[in-house]
Amino acid sequence: MYKSKKSGIIGIVITVIVLIVIVVLTNTNINQVSYLEKICNVFVMPIQNGFTYLKNKLSGNDNFFADMETLKAENEELKKQNSELEQSLRELEIIKAENETLKEYVDLKDKYKDYTTVPADVINRDISNYSSTIIINVGSDDGIKEDMTVIADAGLVGHVISVTSNTAKVQTIVDTATAVTSKISTTEDTIVVQGTLDDKTSLRATFIPTDAVVLQGDSVETSGIGGIYPKGIHIGTIREVVNTSNITDRYAIVDTAVDFTKLNTVLVITN
Repeated sequence: MYKSKKSGIIGIVITVIVLIVIVVLTNTNINQVSYLEKICNVFVMPIQNGFTYLKNKLSGNDNFFADMETLKAENEELKKQNSELEQSLRELEIIKAENETLKEYVDLKDKYKDYTTVPADVINRDISNYSSTIIINVGSDDGIKEDMTVIADAGLVGHVISVTSNTAKVQTIVDTATAVTSKISTTEDTIVVQGTLDDKTSLRATFIPTDAVVLQGDSVETSGIGGIYPKGIHIGTIREVVNTSNITDRYAIVDTAVDFTKLNTVLVITN
């Protein structure tokens, strides 16, 4: 009977101890889990945040690269449009130049409507100390012959000295081998103007009559004497009168009306 009671008490004690151990173990496991969880959070969260940041950056880079491709395509399109605009601009410039050339031809023809003329472009020039000639793009096929007078809008250019089927060589009035019988428009006095070695923009006027009153600014034009140049074509303007000890040797410097360095368009008088 006693043993039975003792065994029952021992069983109860053991049961209580087991329950206490279970409770302690249960509490201990919960605390440990919580503690481990905290440790994991300390170490794992920064890594997780890092991966999240990296993911976001990579996603942003994808957008960046997509934007770069878009910008590249837009840039190529702009380059294409710019090239097309430049081409259009060049075409407009060509049309403008052609219109200006045609206008020069029309103006020249209106100015010299009393003459039968053939328009021409200067395609080559030889302006040196010893000669001054130009090549124009018309020739015998266009009715051009030697000794025909060549003029520009400003005035006299020279005369044809040789001809091919489609070109002509013109000796200009600033060539040292050219002498043009002229007259001073204000006094009608006859003089001779000739090219010089010193300056390709001026002429030397000689054979000035001793009784002629020559003044700076007087206009010089062709006299019509000599058989080549028609009368009344403007040559230039007297810049300076140089007096010498002998009045028969005095001379004048005449600035040409035509700028031969910029001469592009001319007319050949065919009649």
